[in-house]
Amino acid sequence: MDIMEESDVYTEDGTVDIHKNPANKKTTGNWKACRFILVNVCCERFAYYGMSKNLVDYLKSRLNQGNATAANNVTNWFGTCYITPLIGAFLADAYLGRYWTIATFVFIYVFGLTLLTLSASVPGLKPGNCNSDTCHPSSDQTAVFFVALYMIALGIGGIEPCVSSFGADQFDENDEAEKLKKSSFFNWFYFSANVGAFVATTVISWIQMNIGWGWGFGVPTVAMVIAVMFFFSGSRYYRLQRPQGNPLTRIFQVIVAALRKMSVEVPEDKSQLFEIADDASSNISVEQVRFFDKAAVESQSDSINDGEVNPWRLCSVTQVEELKCIITLLPFWASGIVFATVYSQLNTLFVLQGNTMDQHMGKHFEIPSDSLSLFTTVSVLFCTLVYDQFIVPFARKFTRQERGFTQIQRMGIGLVISIFAMITAGVLEVVRLDYVKTHNAYDAKKIPISIFWQIPQYLLVGCVEVFTFIGQLEFFYDQAPEAMISLCSALSLTTKALGNYLSTVLVTVVMKMTKKKGKPGWIPDNLNRGHLDYFFYLLAALSFLNFLVYLWISKRYKYKKAIGRAH
Repeated sequence: MDIMEESDVYTEDGTVDIHKNPANKKTTGNWKACRFILVNVCCERFAYYGMSKNLVDYLKSRLNQGNATAANNVTNWFGTCYITPLIGAFLADAYLGRYWTIATFVFIYVFGLTLLTLSASVPGLKPGNCNSDTCHPSSDQTAVFFVALYMIALGIGGIEPCVSSFGADQFDENDEAEKLKKSSFFNWFYFSANVGAFVATTVISWIQMNIGWGWGFGVPTVAMVIAVMFFFSGSRYYRLQRPQGNPLTRIFQVIVAALRKMSVEVPEDKSQLFEIADDASSNISVEQVRFFDKAAVESQSDSINDGEVNPWRLCSVTQVEELKCIITLLPFWASGIVFATVYSQLNTLFVLQGNTMDQHMGKHFEIPSDSLSLFTTVSVLFCTLVYDQFIVPFARKFTRQERGFTQIQRMGIGLVISIFAMITAGVLEVVRLDYVKTHNAYDAKKIPISIFWQIPQYLLVGCVEVFTFIGQLEFFYDQAPEAMISLCSALSLTTKALGNYLSTVLVTVVMKMTKKKGKPGWIPDNLNRGHLDYFFYLLAALSFLNFLVYLWISKRYKYKKAIGRAH
């Protein structure tokens, strides 16, 4: 077989099949492989949102936790779900590859869900001493629940940073026809994930509140088993990228080498710096953080046996530029933390606020307060369509940007909308508390104000997600060094983790400061005697300050192009 014929049969991007043979273009990859991945994503997101959306109510009603404690435990768990992807990304890039990382962690995920279901349904494991409103679990029952919860978080860590990239691996970057399909895959990937979230929000919340928590956690467990079955069913069709090595080692080598050469002068002519001829990312150039250029300055002590270079003493220009690129992305990473704090309220304080309102639709049907987050999902689906089909073409006429807005502008718009989302939630709480005060209803469990008045704040958060979260993922993918795309994708997810942790800190600090002198505090167990509106306004103020800082850093950032990367 000649070279021309071989290039028509096998992929040119180095992918292999499940048997480690060169991937055949006709029998592997493309949509025949992606259909299994998309079903897996839909079912996994169904399982994730199904077991997590009503979590704060489970902690209150079954584990007998107060509002602040329950909210903090939920945000801590959500935060962990977005920290563990760093583990998955590291293992995938350095050792296992994306397929085997997913294949390993899905079993941890399923085991965690199974244990969670048992903890809510099996006598002895499920909380006991229950009355109509709450239970009084033993310490062992509480421990089993949290072990299951954090096992799920670990399982998510191996899947979340790998599955979208694994889907993209099914299209050959060097084949023009397949390259076009890759962009379409990301749209279908996001759509599939939101379909799973939408169904979970509408179905599972009702099951948990009306049938029982055992079924409420059991159905997501079955969905995850189906996700695993579909994932492995497509194994013979998959294309696998080989692990590319440890990106963290490259980063630390530059830091160590630069520190060792603190007294070395960097030559004006950058061509005198050390470079490896075949390095694929040598097109990157960052003018800031020039201190690390010292790592690429050659000296006699840098060479060891037979002319080989000690990478802890001398690094290539490409390595240096990779680190500098990561550093310039960090301010944008930090700006996403405050927004993630706002976003975390969907699963905590928005739910607690809804619990105090009239949840009836008609005379007999009662809506779980956490199910209103389906309006966020609807908003995401709707805004994504409107953004692509209408906003981008319209904005393009004025900005002359191919994408309508630059990625930085897109994220900034989302940050502005997040301010109004919190103001909207605060205004509703003012109205609710005014009714409580006017009618002396401080001890009422429900206030006769329809829970549907929460819809605007949920819709606004969904709109923000389209601008900020999707813009952030696109920004980190485009601006990351080629050798560190997986790492940067995982890094962008950690903003959600730190946002949840920041929410926990804010709630704890606010309660400590506002409970002085016998006062109930802003977020007491009885919200009718608190001031949840003050907390929402605090988040709005922090979001405004965050936006001002964002404007400052965005004016100083220069976009980098990665030659050869598909856009």
